[in-house]
Amino acid sequence: MRERKQSFSFIFRTLHLFIWLLILYAFFVLWPFLLPILHVVLKIITPLLLAGLFAYILHPLIDGLHQWRLPRIVAILLVFGLFLVVLALAIIYGVPIFIRQVQDVMQVLPSQVERVMDLVHSWEDSVERMPLFLRDHLDDWSDELIIASEKWLDRLETGLIAGLKSIPSLVVIPFLVFYFLKDVSLIKKTVWYLTPVKWRKPLALYGRDVNHTFGSYIRGQMLVAAGVATLSVIGLWLIGVPYSALLGLFIGATNIIPYFGAIIGMVPALIAALLISWDKALYTLIILAVIQQIEGNVLSPLIVGKTLHLHPLFIILALLVGVELGGILGLLLAVPLLAVLKVTLLHVRQHFQND
Repeated sequence: MRERKQSFSFIFRTLHLFIWLLILYAFFVLWPFLLPILHVVLKIITPLLLAGLFAYILHPLIDGLHQWRLPRIVAILLVFGLFLVVLALAIIYGVPIFIRQVQDVMQVLPSQVERVMDLVHSWEDSVERMPLFLRDHLDDWSDELIIASEKWLDRLETGLIAGLKSIPSLVVIPFLVFYFLKDVSLIKKTVWYLTPVKWRKPLALYGRDVNHTFGSYIRGQMLVAAGVATLSVIGLWLIGVPYSALLGLFIGATNIIPYFGAIIGMVPALIAALLISWDKALYTLIILAVIQQIEGNVLSPLIVGKTLHLHPLFIILALLVGVELGGILGLLLAVPLLAVLKVTLLHVRQHFQND
């Protein structure tokens, strides 16, 4: 009897595996036909996902104001009003500075390019005196650098064009954010009642852990990036580096990317300073190194803390995969998605252990 049950169990599992393989095969066969439908679905759900992310980031702030006995609607309108004031100030004061600095860049760019070319020509004699194998390596590296630069520019251009095309659909995001924040309790109740009873408790624990890891990391990194951007703008302005506002904001934005972000952010600032003088480049390097020390030893431990508990090797691998699959967006999302994957795998393992 026991052997019969084991044989039936083996047959059932084999049949189950065969059905899943058949479904997977059918999916790959139908993939060319499903791809256009997937693009349409992505265009529809992208505003929903972005609105959900913004509402998720703002939810603790709204809850904090609500606990101060402010009605939820008033708290939401207060946050939205504050955002509009900041946006208006940025447009009134920030946009003219941005336009002026871009105009300055366009005016001095030809002369700076000539300086760079003169510098390159001055290096040619030194390169010619190098051994042959070193010259070959330098040629290969320069070709790879040109190809990588063209690839990044193409991705940036594609991203900008896609962003401009998606502006009409993104207009609805503020309205979606408002209703997500206003009806968050109703959304929770709906999800709770739609979830099967036996899954409610495990999913609630899973959601709590994902919220702790993902939410703490995202909100903390945004605060740290804002702090780094502020310090960078002030530091570059004090030592007289041109376009300090643009460069400082870029440094803050790239600081969200672990490990590589600091290097990516430094490069434009160092180039801008190097075109003035070697001393200016040295001061810029020192300022940015001090800011990174402040970020690594004060801001990140204080604001973000150790919320991920991920080995640096896995983070680097996630960044490499992210940049290959999604470019800049992939770099930004790689680490938080890895953290969510880790929480998911831990809960799946616990589920099978309990069974």
